[in-house]
Amino acid sequence: MPMADAIDAPPAIRNRLKKLGLERLDDLVLHLPSRYEDETQITAIAGAPTGVPLLIEGRIVDVTVKAAPHRQLVARVGDASGDGSVLDLRFLSFYGSQQRVLENARDRGQRLRVFGEIRCGYCGPEMVHPRYRVVTEDEALPQSLTPVYPTTAGLSQGALRRLIARALEDADLVELLDEAWLSSHSLPSFASAVTLLHAPPRTLGVDALQARSHPAWRRVKFDELLAQQLSLRHAYLARRRKGAPVLLAAGKLAGRLAAALPFFLTGAQRRVVAEIAADLGQPHPMQRLLQGDVGSGKTIVAALAACQTIEAGYQTAFMAPTEILAEQHFLKLRAWLEPLGVELLWLAGGLPKGVRRERRLQAATTAQLIVGTHALIQESVDFAHLGLVIVDEQHRFGVRQRLELRRKGGNPHQLMMSATPIPRTLAMTYYADLDVSVIDEMPPGRSPVRTRLFSDARRDEVVAAVRALVGRGRQAYWVCPLIEESAKLDLQAALDTHAALGVALADHRVGLLHGRLRSEEKAAVMAAFVAGEIDVLVATTVIEVGVDVANASLMVIEHAERFGLAQLHQLRGRVGRGSHESVCVLLYQQPLSAAARARLKVIFEHADGFEIARHDLHLRGPGEFIGSRQSGMPLLRYADLDADADLVEFARVQAVRMLRDDPARARRHLQRWLGNRDELLKA
Repeated sequence: MPMADAIDAPPAIRNRLKKLGLERLDDLVLHLPSRYEDETQITAIAGAPTGVPLLIEGRIVDVTVKAAPHRQLVARVGDASGDGSVLDLRFLSFYGSQQRVLENARDRGQRLRVFGEIRCGYCGPEMVHPRYRVVTEDEALPQSLTPVYPTTAGLSQGALRRLIARALEDADLVELLDEAWLSSHSLPSFASAVTLLHAPPRTLGVDALQARSHPAWRRVKFDELLAQQLSLRHAYLARRRKGAPVLLAAGKLAGRLAAALPFFLTGAQRRVVAEIAADLGQPHPMQRLLQGDVGSGKTIVAALAACQTIEAGYQTAFMAPTEILAEQHFLKLRAWLEPLGVELLWLAGGLPKGVRRERRLQAATTAQLIVGTHALIQESVDFAHLGLVIVDEQHRFGVRQRLELRRKGGNPHQLMMSATPIPRTLAMTYYADLDVSVIDEMPPGRSPVRTRLFSDARRDEVVAAVRALVGRGRQAYWVCPLIEESAKLDLQAALDTHAALGVALADHRVGLLHGRLRSEEKAAVMAAFVAGEIDVLVATTVIEVGVDVANASLMVIEHAERFGLAQLHQLRGRVGRGSHESVCVLLYQQPLSAAARARLKVIFEHADGFEIARHDLHLRGPGEFIGSRQSGMPLLRYADLDADADLVEFARVQAVRMLRDDPARARRHLQRWLGNRDELLKA
């Protein structure tokens, strides 16, 4: 870090600042207030409103330490504004030094300024733990609103304000954007925007600033989005400068696979296959995100990409986040490709040590398609000539994990798949470094899934519906969130549910599947369910993705109020995969929180994954929505993807222009906002 940009403070203060991510002058400048307080005007005690932050000024008329019911300090302040001009300041915990300051102010007749919210106490109006300070008789009021910053233990608001004020004087606030462009978009200069936000004049008002719609806030939010777009775009261009295997093929293997399929590809699938095929033929690494709703047919698209890679003489690695999902993919891919002479390999951590050693050797020599879990990125696994990496449910893997897989094979092409559709604004901000393909058409023959809500009090009705369904030869899932009983969350466990359903459905076959079973046990249970040897499968969320049983037409989700929207949509997608009418029952327990009620309303009213994702983003925000996709990437602090969608588009266009026309300014903008924190974006 250049010394000129270092924060001039004692080591103890610098350590506390570091906890907040503040190590440079630029960091302090961009550490903006979370809210504001108005200490620019004094309110008379008589008639002062309750429940509103305000400033009063008066003299202390009494200081008392009360012993009951708990020891507390009470100071009475009066301002001679008329009847009711006395206010109690109540401190439920206090230091002896506080008591002495207040007593000295009383004895000397000094004036006290107090900021807080008035409430109605037992003895009249009071403030509990207000902020206060002794002032001189003629001390002027501040002319700007008081900023309140995010802070940490041992770093007071006063100390932070002084450090930020000094940083505003010492930091380089040079304008990096074209002034004519800023004017045309009604955005102020960077220096004026941050100066105003750290010390706004009282005329602006607290409410207007905290709504973050002021032009100064819009400028900061635009700059933040621009830094993100620049970093992602820079990483994208850097990847395109790297070499990668040129996977040209005549398409014979892919053609044989397509001809052997019992279904025809949809128009959307054919379009996406062509996009991927074109990328694989380029001399730079593909970095493509394949989006498609539950059941849209992403796996066959991935298989066709693998065919092109294999025909070109390279290996494909296919990685899934869980062993059961990876195994489902392996079984499906083996059924498609083994008859065509492709050598497939299954590699997971649960395999016996000797088998793993043998298969690692196979991966390093003859295997053409290697399918597995995170075991594929272990140091002991090497590939002979890796050409393509396919990552399913990519949001469950961190950037570092995908980077490790690429390092094993030199610089292979990457295809990342997601059945969790990503709203456009989120894709533009957090996935702008990727090319995106979307399967926006469902295969024919899929029956729509009806969603029904049942209170837990109607459990017997749900059990009766399951009994009737399996009596007609259909199969059902019953999903529970935990394996064992949790007194803390009071959730019905899979083990208890399995036992109860075994009694209630004594004439039918009830299976159990959860993550603590050994690999061979999970495989045996799933194989029995696929073969129709199990009527009702009680499971945890290990069956969330990838499981495909056409005869299963009922999904019961226990404690649905505890699941996220993406999980509910994924689980619902396990049924409706055949021609039978399918139902998803959301079994919930009262009372419902407002958030749970909102989630259940969305999943009940919508079947389209992109629409559900849009609501999910609104309810949860981007940080939770994207999971570990961008671990190491700074999330947005100030911009809101919903409210600031127009700024996202402006930032995207400006980033392309800035990198092309003025790369030096682009680097300075990145340095201002990210410092050295964008290294993982190159993954």
